[in-house]
Amino acid sequence: MFKNRIGCLQLALGLVLAGLFAQNASAGDSKPTVWPVPDWQSAAPEEEGMDSAALAKLVASGKTLRLDSLLIARHGRIVLDAAYAPYKADELHIINSSTKAVVATLIAMLQKDGVLDSLDHPALDFFHDRKIANVDERKQAITVQHLLNMNSGLDWDEGYNGGPEKSVFELGRSADWVQYILDQPMAHAPGEAFYYNSGNSHLLSAIITKLTGRSAEQFAAERLFAPLGITDHAWFKDPQGVSGGGFGLALKPRDMAKIGYLYLRGGRWGEQQLLPPTWIDAVNHATISMNAKFEPGLRYANQFWALPDRNVFMAVGYHCQVIMVLPDPNIVAVMTARDFCPFRKLANDISAAVKSDGALPAAPEAAADLAAAVRDAATETQSAVGAVPEIAATISGKTYTFPPGPLGVNAITLELTGTDPHVAWDIPRPGPGNNILHLQNPIGLDGTYRKTAQSHPWQPYAYRAMKGSWIDATTFAIDVQFIGQGEERTWRLTFDGDRVVFKTRGRYGKELAVEGEVRN
Repeated sequence: MFKNRIGCLQLALGLVLAGLFAQNASAGDSKPTVWPVPDWQSAAPEEEGMDSAALAKLVASGKTLRLDSLLIARHGRIVLDAAYAPYKADELHIINSSTKAVVATLIAMLQKDGVLDSLDHPALDFFHDRKIANVDERKQAITVQHLLNMNSGLDWDEGYNGGPEKSVFELGRSADWVQYILDQPMAHAPGEAFYYNSGNSHLLSAIITKLTGRSAEQFAAERLFAPLGITDHAWFKDPQGVSGGGFGLALKPRDMAKIGYLYLRGGRWGEQQLLPPTWIDAVNHATISMNAKFEPGLRYANQFWALPDRNVFMAVGYHCQVIMVLPDPNIVAVMTARDFCPFRKLANDISAAVKSDGALPAAPEAAADLAAAVRDAATETQSAVGAVPEIAATISGKTYTFPPGPLGVNAITLELTGTDPHVAWDIPRPGPGNNILHLQNPIGLDGTYRKTAQSHPWQPYAYRAMKGSWIDATTFAIDVQFIGQGEERTWRLTFDGDRVVFKTRGRYGKELAVEGEVRN
């Protein structure tokens, strides 16, 4: 009887909160709620109270920020949808750690359905069939909520705030990802300290599989993606088939925006309440300090980042794969990019483009400027190529090898003469073992990119574009775009007889320089 009363009280509270969130989500709207089913409606910015001139400047700044795409929806209608060459907005884009927020959303759905009895459920309960190392009272006290809030206490190195990425590297080479994570020793008591840990998120994905008998991808396809009209996606799996929990999902920008819109509308989608309102409230009022040197105001909750002083929360992936929710101006914004971005400045710039809750007078000139900015972003700009030196013919066709190390390239061959210029290179194949992956890419020598055939995002480095130019008589630069993967690299090869120095920048911008030699 007592449990039944508690259940009734919880249900009543949930209904009240759902009503409040529905009211808040619609606050300031003069129109009925618009649902992007099957796809988004579009509107001129002025129709939704935004300034086209301000948005045109935002689009232009996206080139400097190395954006792949920028999308803004207000009042449920898209007012800006820009893609930056060579990426196209209708292509899947890997969202990196924004995957975490999607996995957490699935956990919230399981809690709402009663499949997960409580977020305070001990995490190790779901892995009782495994023999786990370093188990002590602290590890036994880890709950699902600790995994969600990145304060499980597991010892982990992921490069957050600088430092090594040792744990992620070792995870990628592990034969059993879940076992590797569970076996980590404890660095803190659960709840004691925040530390960014993709291992926590992967355990959440494994818990979804334990609770449903399906992968997170399969569960999402039925329970989340289908209601939202998301029909095209790709999702990386670990060696045991567990969907990547910390990273690995690829979506189109418009579908990323649907995830944000679900949160903007208090977890409701049409007539369905997909998420508990209390879950949305926790995300929208994040309190856990991320201890971020790059932005001290950042807070964390349920795999979402937040700037509480700006009333902004967001799903964030490496190199600015971002789903940003701004409840006050009723906006969802999506960014995909090839470099890091200033979250606060972007939030401020987007908010500054809002001039009214209602419609503004039409602004034909500003609208034309915005359309021109969007066209310019989508158009590839031809770059200078430099004079071709005599050494070009000498090095063409030769293979240069490099020692193992952070460069991640074992060998490279440049074919710069003839009718089919291309680059071929060898890299270590991801996963356990010492297998080699052979890659090849056409290269533009006229200042424009040459692309490989478009393919599945999780075929390693599958969809690429390259162009090359001579910097001087001995140095050849290659611009490499990993399209839709949030990555780009500039390779500089300086030749001296049978030797070459290969320079580039690593994952967090650190310059790498490795010397190689012609293969005999």
